[in-house]
Amino acid sequence: MIIKIPKGTQDILPEDINKWYYVEDVIRNILKKYDYKEIRTPIFEHTELFIRGIGESTDIVNKEMFTFPDRKGRSLTLRPEGTASVVRSYLENRMDRTSKVVKLYYFGPMFRCEKPQAGRFRQFNQFGIESIGSQSPVADAEIIAAALEIYEKLGLKNLKVSLNSVGCKKCRVAYIERLRLFLDKKEAQLCHDCKQRTFKNPLRVLDCKKESCQEALKNAPKIIDHLCEECRLHFKEVKALLDHLKIDYVIDDKLVRGLDYYTKTAFEIASGELGAQNAIAGGGRYDNLVDELGGKETPAVGFAAGIERMIITMEKQNLPWPEPTAFDVFLVNTDEKKKSIALTLLQKIRKSGFTADMDISGKSLKSQMRTANKVQAKYTVILGEEELSREKVTVRNMESKEQKEVDIDNIIKTLL
Repeated sequence: MIIKIPKGTQDILPEDINKWYYVEDVIRNILKKYDYKEIRTPIFEHTELFIRGIGESTDIVNKEMFTFPDRKGRSLTLRPEGTASVVRSYLENRMDRTSKVVKLYYFGPMFRCEKPQAGRFRQFNQFGIESIGSQSPVADAEIIAAALEIYEKLGLKNLKVSLNSVGCKKCRVAYIERLRLFLDKKEAQLCHDCKQRTFKNPLRVLDCKKESCQEALKNAPKIIDHLCEECRLHFKEVKALLDHLKIDYVIDDKLVRGLDYYTKTAFEIASGELGAQNAIAGGGRYDNLVDELGGKETPAVGFAAGIERMIITMEKQNLPWPEPTAFDVFLVNTDEKKKSIALTLLQKIRKSGFTADMDISGKSLKSQMRTANKVQAKYTVILGEEELSREKVTVRNMESKEQKEVDIDNIIKTLL
């Protein structure tokens, strides 16, 4: 019996990989303009990092993490998101010594044990950016602008930016108490999980997507009506900066994101093409996370985006993909006895900077020529027995159909 792929995962096949290269190249080129530097962290970390970083009462920690013991019984977890790992690395490697503001980005697989559905996988790929060290609203506006520039470059349309402020430790205490009192009166309408959340962390109820809970929240107190002066002014400045940048947004007073580390700004970018799971990027400010993970209080802001969702959205909007780069040379060998000569010549062509390949399955001349057409080779180099006896090969231009004999030692000059 053939072993099949685990549920909630997918293979990225060779015919699709150019889409990934294209998206990743666009992201890298734009973030380079913003002076973000790439960081690569392990795909698993000590479980405590995510419990402390993401929040003990979140669905991610309670239900969705892939956690396992190592051989010494220490608890490890496949990373469910990237920010906690980046902040851990920022602290462990004392990045604050090199710059007051550290700007990082990452690519990589993340893992959550969720019910697979359109745009949602158990192993999925994200890119994200983190700006650590500045409390300025400029940092908040910049990351939203960077995300939108990436999507604009990719050609995505009909995107919606939702914005909210989730306050800070000072102003959230009074709001949470008021929200809890409101939710106590709506207990009968809440799902089982939200009844638990009301006691543990009422903000998580705002993030519930179940219809009964959304109905119960219709007249819930709004966190933006309970901000302290510092958070109110910060939110006002973020909105003003986005207005100056001519970035359209809507205020969503129930937007809190699914992680406990957010403070002040929270935002999402959504596409109408993805159904219920329509967010293609989300993030916000997390001024307490560095402190929670053992560092000194350090302001920070960032976002993450699912690459699968970006590609799905591009396909649903019928956006064009760049044509694969044409293959340079296909070498056709008509004499199996001359395979050492063919391989030596092939390596010489490759080392000169050309993409080159040949058939190694023993196909006929006609079949090899068909393969050269299939890979869209610019040139075919034909090693015939009679030509090789004169130390020559035939070079065929596959577009013009012109061909000529050349000395085998002059092959590179002919191809240039």
